[in-house]
Amino acid sequence: MGLGSFFKRNKDKKEEIVESHIDINNDDCRGADCEKCVIACPNNVLTKDGDETVVRNPLTCKNCRVCEAICPNDCIVVN
Repeated sequence: MGLGSFFKRNKDKKEEIVESHIDINNDDCRGADCEKCVIACPNNVLTKDGDETVVRNPLTCKNCRVCEAICPNDCIVVN
C-alpha cells in the first residue's frame, strides 16, 4: 500500500452538502450598535455590510444557532 492509495477518495461514498438557511430581519436589527451575532458566531458566517447584518457564506454555517440565541431582538432564524 503506497502513499498514493492513502489519499484516494472512496468513489462509492456520496458526500452530502447540507445548506443552512439563515433569515435575518434587518428592519428590527440594530446591527451597527449591537453586532453580538457577528462576534458570537464561531464559524464567522455573519458580517456587517453598512448598517445591515448579512450572511457571508451559508455553507460554513454548522447550525449551532448561537447567533439566534444571542440576538436581543430575535432578528435571526436558522432553519
